[in-house]
Amino acid sequence: MDRVKMVILISIISIAAISWLLSRQQPDMMSVMMYYDPIAISLFTISWTIGMVAMMFPAITPMVLLYNKLINHSNSGSGSSSGSTSDEAVRMGVNSSQSSTFSEHNNDTARPEKRLSLSSLSAFTNSVIIIFFVGSYLLVWAVTGIVLLLAWSIPVNYFFIHFGSGQQLQIVYGIVLAASGVYQFSSLKTKCLGYCESPLSFFMRRWSSGTIGAIKMGTYHGLYCLGCCWPYFLIMIALGWMNLLWMALFAGVIFGEKIWSKGIRIARGVGVGLVIVGLMAVFGLIIITPTGLSISNSHNNINNNNNNANSHTSMPMHMNRMNTDMKMRNNQNISSPAELAAPMKMTGMGSGM
Repeated sequence: MDRVKMVILISIISIAAISWLLSRQQPDMMSVMMYYDPIAISLFTISWTIGMVAMMFPAITPMVLLYNKLINHSNSGSGSSSGSTSDEAVRMGVNSSQSSTFSEHNNDTARPEKRLSLSSLSAFTNSVIIIFFVGSYLLVWAVTGIVLLLAWSIPVNYFFIHFGSGQQLQIVYGIVLAASGVYQFSSLKTKCLGYCESPLSFFMRRWSSGTIGAIKMGTYHGLYCLGCCWPYFLIMIALGWMNLLWMALFAGVIFGEKIWSKGIRIARGVGVGLVIVGLMAVFGLIIITPTGLSISNSHNNINNNNNNANSHTSMPMHMNRMNTDMKMRNNQNISSPAELAAPMKMTGMGSGM
């Protein structure tokens, strides 16, 4: 492995490792989905992008290495012609043997400096192109995270308010899991995974040179990767599975799908598992608990606030009703003095007898 490939490989691994360390703390997605706070959305976008770097960089390493190799070959194709010095020597009346000697001496003195400058310029240009390629790839995933979060917030605000955390919500979770599992058997999944696990096929179909070409190909690669892996990230957002354990599990699945030539088998095995778990949740055989969403706390706080408000408003009415009942009982019990004296008189007569 040459020096450039080693630098690229070390850079990708180092950035991914740092991203894993930064992904230990995740923002509360519930505040974003319920209140649409711009600051919370910004923090989620940053955290989501860092998580994508941690999860996806190991899987795109073969793609980046092949891309660097292809642009190196593309740049080396435009070499300088070696016959210019000989032609100039012939025009000056120098014979062929002198011309060849002059050409060799001129090349020996000029080529080291020229090669050094060209290699430095080529390395810098290639680095910029690779950065644009990877940056446009990450941009696709950053936008995807925002779209998934805001789109899922619509059913979240409806189901959590109306159903709380009961069986209806378990049905929703089960449907999400089962649908994600069924997608693993779709033709779109197979097509997108084919381009992801075969970088050469991707570049043969989408090759475009230059900086603009790098942005285009990075965007295309991000879209193919999105078509391959979006169910995993929908599950992470819908069920709040954004901690390191679930991130590592899905990252391992994605890495296996892309690196192994028969990665579709991994995808379909995961699909079977998701369908089984989803159906079990729908029929109430298991209970799925979101780990990254403070759903129950938010729902309980809303209910407690409503109950407290109702209790405060009903207390004066209850006290007024009690006072009214006591007055009515007093009015019924208090009668005229003659009616009150009659029982006393009868009592006295009874005691005398």
